Amino acid sequence: MKNAPIKTFTFLAFVVISLLFSSFISQEEPLKHPLEKHLKNIRQLTFGGENAEAYFSFNETKLIFQSTRDSFECDQIFIMNIDGSDLKLVSTGKGKTTCAYFLPGDTEIIYSSTHHINEKCPPKPDYSKGYVWKLDDYDIFKAKADGSNLRQLTNTPGYDAEATVSPKGDKIVFTSMRDGDLEIYTMDLDGRNIKRLTFEKGYDGGAFFSWDGKKICYRAYHPKDSAEIAEYEQLLKDRYIKPMKLQIFVMDADGKNKRQITNNNA
Repeated sequence: MKNAPIKTFTFLAFVVISLLFSSFISQEEPLKHPLEKHLKNIRQLTFGGENAEAYFSFNETKLIFQSTRDSFECDQIFIMNIDGSDLKLVSTGKGKTTCAYFLPGDTEIIYSSTHHINEKCPPKPDYSKGYVWKLDDYDIFKAKADGSNLRQLTNTPGYDAEATVSPKGDKIVFTSMRDGDLEIYTMDLDGRNIKRLTFEKGYDGGAFFSWDGKKICYRAYHPKDSAEIAEYEQLLKDRYIKPMKLQIFVMDADGKNKRQITNNNA
C-alpha cells in the first residue's frame, strides 16, 4: 500500500484533467457540424455580422478580411490575429470594400473600395434576378497594414477588384471591366504597366499566383450558345453576374499556355 497516495493523486489528477477536457469539448461542440468529415480542429474566429474572404498574411500570423459589422452598413476591411484577437479596422469606414490581400513583407495591403466615388454604401443587388453578384464601381487601393498612407492604384469606370499579389512581390493580378468584359489583368505594385491576360467572352476572375510567381490559377465562365451569351451580356449591362458553372484554369503569369483543369457541370 506504499504507493496508494501516489495512485490516489494520479487518479484525482486524471479526473480533473478529464473534467477540464470535457468542459472544453462541450464548449467547442456548438461550433462543430455533425456531417463534417473532411476538416478537423475547426475554430470559429468571428461571431455575428457578415464576414468573408479571409486571407493569411505572408508570415501567417494575421488574417485580412471583409466584414459588415457594428455600425457599418456594408463591408469594410479588417485585420486580426489568426486566433481572432486584436481586431482592427484598416479601411476608411466609408463606401463599400472587398477583396483585401497582404503584400509580401506584410507591411502593406491592397483592397478594392467605392469610397472615392460615394461615401455611402452602393445599392444592394436586385435579387429578383436570382442570386447575383453586384459589379459595383470599385477601384483598387494600396495602404500600409494599419490603413494609413492610402493610395489609389486603378482609376477606370466600373469594376476593378479580386486583386491578389504575387509572392515574388512584383505584380498584382485582378479582374476588371475596363474593356467591356470581365477579364484578368496584371499590373505593377504602383498601378503601372497594366496588361490584359484573358480575351474570351465571359467571366474570368478569382486569380491567384503560384508560390514561385510563374503561374496563375483562376475561375472562368465562358458562355457558348446564343441563349447563354445573351443572358450574360444582359447581366453585364445591368452590372451583375451570376455564379454560373465556373471552371478552373491555369496560365503562365504572362497569360500564355492557358489550360482548363476542371470540366464538369459544377
